[in-house]
Amino acid sequence: MSDLGHDPTGNHDPKPAPPGNHDRGPSPTGAPTGAPASTPDHHRTSAPDHQQASSLGRERTRSLGRERLAGRISRFDRRHRVDRTLAHAITRVTGEALGPYQSAVIRIGFAGTWLLFLLREFPHREELYGPDGPWSWDLAQQLIASNHAFTALMWADGQVWSGIVYAFAALSSLLLMLGWRTRTMSVLFMVGVLSLQNRSIFMGDGGDNVIHLMAVYLVLTRCGQVWSLDERRERRARDARARGAWVGPDRAGPALWTALGLVLAAATLAGKIDGGILGGWRTVYWGLWAVQGLWWLAGRYGRSIQPRILLDVVANLVHNAALFVIMAEACLIYATAGWYKIQGSRWQDGTAVYYPLHLDYFSPWPALSDLLSASGALMLLVTYGTVIVQVAFPFTLFNRRVKNVLLAAMITEHAVIAVVLGLPFFSLAMIAADAVFLPTSFLRRVGGWAARARGGLFSRLGRTLRTVPRPRKKPARTPETAETAEPPHVGFTA
Repeated sequence: MSDLGHDPTGNHDPKPAPPGNHDRGPSPTGAPTGAPASTPDHHRTSAPDHQQASSLGRERTRSLGRERLAGRISRFDRRHRVDRTLAHAITRVTGEALGPYQSAVIRIGFAGTWLLFLLREFPHREELYGPDGPWSWDLAQQLIASNHAFTALMWADGQVWSGIVYAFAALSSLLLMLGWRTRTMSVLFMVGVLSLQNRSIFMGDGGDNVIHLMAVYLVLTRCGQVWSLDERRERRARDARARGAWVGPDRAGPALWTALGLVLAAATLAGKIDGGILGGWRTVYWGLWAVQGLWWLAGRYGRSIQPRILLDVVANLVHNAALFVIMAEACLIYATAGWYKIQGSRWQDGTAVYYPLHLDYFSPWPALSDLLSASGALMLLVTYGTVIVQVAFPFTLFNRRVKNVLLAAMITEHAVIAVVLGLPFFSLAMIAADAVFLPTSFLRRVGGWAARARGGLFSRLGRTLRTVPRPRKKPARTPETAETAEPPHVGFTA
């Protein structure tokens, strides 16, 4: 094999020919002066090809390196993107209490529904929750001893005590709806709901069960951030500090906390609160009381802001978890109701809505019930539409537009049930549960409308009070005015 054109040292790159020199003599081979040394033909033709192959190899190596570098950067970007997403989610969950308007609507809705129910049933309170009701005090005592449920109505047997607990439940509902000391009132609202409902468990319906659950969940939420007296008090104090004015310490909160602690201690020493597993309700109430005191101490006497920040983070986590549970509870209610309806033969043939309209107990407006049930197509549409909406709603939460459409349909359905079937409190409770899914922009708009309406009402009321003529005071009668005064006229004038 010929090794022409190859370097003996192992370097296979061809050597370039020496430049020609015309001043020298003829070459030893007899070639003309200045002619390049003769090289084989195959070496002359393979040198450019070898250079091209080398350049292609270098380009391929560079492109492969760039691809590997791009892959590493892409994987780094993906990991970095996931880290950023997780960091943002953790910051959102711990840094703020999400859904302030939704939690405020839930607070107002359930507290207002329970208050209206108590006012409506005030004449029948003894039959519902009194000691002489159908569910007697002895039967209730036996049930409470077995299931360890909490009810303050079992602390005494008498109409006076039942009336006090009933009034306490109504007052706590009103104060929670207004948003006065919401942390404390949410606990007292739960106490009132549990005391009445656990006393007579057969007196409630589906709406009462929803209020029962939400009363427990509301204790864990920060539901007084907006649309509350607490928010107005905090805003006024913040504005006063911004102006440089002095803001006095809070005295109502510690006084209320101390009074409730004394009541709780008396009930505990008297053995009225059942211990149960891990202390039961006794542990729950004392724990909530201690947390309230710790919150106040951290804000009043804390030397640094770190303890308060830590409590805020924990409170935000608990609030967001409770809000998620409320949303999951609402979805579970609709999903189970829809899937159970599917199994019913009357719901399958489209006639299930027809029969309640002809029951005397669910027909407050017989003429309206007859008018609606006269259309078979309407009954079929309402029956199938109810099942479709209830089954599909939990699956539409990730699509905002479809979710809002179904939410409007469900709220309309409950409003119709309140009027046509005569179940206003059940419908109000379900509408309050549905409100957790309402868009924040819509709730802000509703809040603006309510504020303008309230301002217009107060302004008209003020103008009315200013235009009412007030009786003028008569000047004091002196001897001088008595002489110049005209004598009183007697009889008719001409």
